[in-house]
Formats: sequence, C-alpha cells, structure tokens
Amino acid sequence: MVHGTHNAIHDERNESIFIYINGSFHVRNEAKISVFDSGYLVGDGIWEGIRLTGGKLVFIEEHLNRLWQAAKATHINMAYSKDELIEVIYKTLEKNNMTDGVHIRVMITRGIKKTPSQDPRLTITGPNLVIIPEYKMADESSKKSGLKLFTSTIRRGSPDYLDPKLNCHSKLHEVQALVQAIEAGADEALMLDINGFVSTCNSTNFFMVKDGMVITSTDQYCMNGITRQKIIDLCIENNIPVDERNFSLYDVYDADECFVTGTFAGISPVISIDGRSIENKSNNEISASLSILYKKLISDYVRK
Repeated sequence: MVHGTHNAIHDERNESIFIYINGSFHVRNEAKISVFDSGYLVGDGIWEGIRLTGGKLVFIEEHLNRLWQAAKATHINMAYSKDELIEVIYKTLEKNNMTDGVHIRVMITRGIKKTPSQDPRLTITGPNLVIIPEYKMADESSKKSGLKLFTSTIRRGSPDYLDPKLNCHSKLHEVQALVQAIEAGADEALMLDINGFVSTCNSTNFFMVKDGMVITSTDQYCMNGITRQKIIDLCIENNIPVDERNFSLYDVYDADECFVTGTFAGISPVISIDGRSIENKSNNEISASLSILYKKLISDYVRK
C-alpha cells in the first residue's frame, strides 16, 4: 500500500471519468496523446494541481498566476486567456458531474514535434492542453500515522539551471530522490539545496517548529508552493511566530514538530527523519492549530 502525502482513498467513479484533450473529451482508458508530444519526448511542459471544493476551484487565482509565469519562463505560448482556461476546466467538471472532493491536473506541453528533438523550432502544432479531473480525497490514515522522511543525496536545482519554482514536466530528479527514500523505508524524500541547507521534500514543502517558531526554508531553492505561502500568511495573521531562513539537518533532528504542505493533502505531520524520531515536544500543537486554520481558510474561500 502506498503511504505518503499523495495517498488517496480509492474511488471507483474514477474508472469512467472523461478527460479533456485539446477541445474534446475522452473516456479514461481511451485518452491518448501523440508519442511526438513535447512533454513525452523531452519533458517540455508545465502543469498545475487544483482542488475543487464545494463547487469552487480553490485558490484558482494563485494557481493560474503560477501557471502563466511558468509559461513565460519556458516560452510556451498560451493559446487562451485565464478566463478561457477556467471555463474549460468547469466544462470538464460539468461533463463529469463533479462538484466536490476533486483534484484536477492541468497539463500544457509545447506541442507535437516533427521528429524527436529538444529543438522547439521543430514543434509543428500549438500547445497541447490536457485536463484530468479525479475524485481524490487524502487518506487520513497517512496523516494520523505521520510521515517518515529520508534525506536524499539528490539536491534541489539552482535557479540558473532548473529553478525549483518551475512546475514543469521534468521531474526525474525528484523521482530519483523519492526512489532513494522508498528504498530506505521512508515515505517521502527530504531534499537539500546546493549549499546543504534543507530545501523541500520531493513533492511538498517542509516546515519545522522550534521553541514556538514556525520555520521554513528561504524561497531561493524551494518550490513556490501555494499552500506553503498560505501557511506563512496564516501564521502572520494569527500571531504565530514564523521565519523563512537557512537551516540544516542538525536543526531539523532536534525540532519540536515537523510537517509538510501541499495542495492535495494540506498539512501532514512528520514523525521521523533519517531514522531519528521527531519527539513532538509540543505535541503537534502548532501544526494541528495551523491545520484547523487552513481548513477554515478554504471553507471561507468557498463561501465567498
């Protein structure tokens, strides 16, 4: 059984979902794209993961801002406006009669290539847009039991060669990091930056709590997680001390609490890192409070 931040409750409805591909809908087992697609050939694409709660796309403004910034960074020409993409997402949800408890993957690649190559000039179509909506709720058993992390030898990229802020299809280094963690008996990989400081996990952002202070890495080498920023904002709004700073494994091993954040599972507690138990000296008091505040933030957003 998969145990980790993306452990979802099985839902049979996902077997018959319709997937959107470039203007048309396809049943899941018939959804296909060319082997000459840029994303398949060289990982040349960008993506976003978005949640549907109570009929609303949660924090859609932030997700689309990040997607458009990624498009600019990769020089992928978007063939639609943000409003048009939102309309297509809602059409996809309507096609599937979905209103709640859904996770949506929006993927945009540069397009179809004339021949296998990195060269973007050999792209012969416009961007390919794929939207995969799934009934997907986090399995609370993973949160209750907590996560085990293992520090990978694979580092987070530097902004000058693969900026961690970029949500791109080129995820091989993160997959390699996770493979190391799994082989070590852990659930997710903790990744250091190029200077040896703690950066993020392979798919989530990392936080620790020490003496009442919530601490996360600077944004130099970490993913610009939307949930990460929401947690920082909640700390500020609720007078919970918070700091973005460089810190090492030496600091982490003696943390009072540790947790990770992400769009899918929200806040997930960490119980051990590299075989060292996190003693939870504050009995998860701060992370539990932040989890309640984060759920309320989403509820308030949906009710707006």
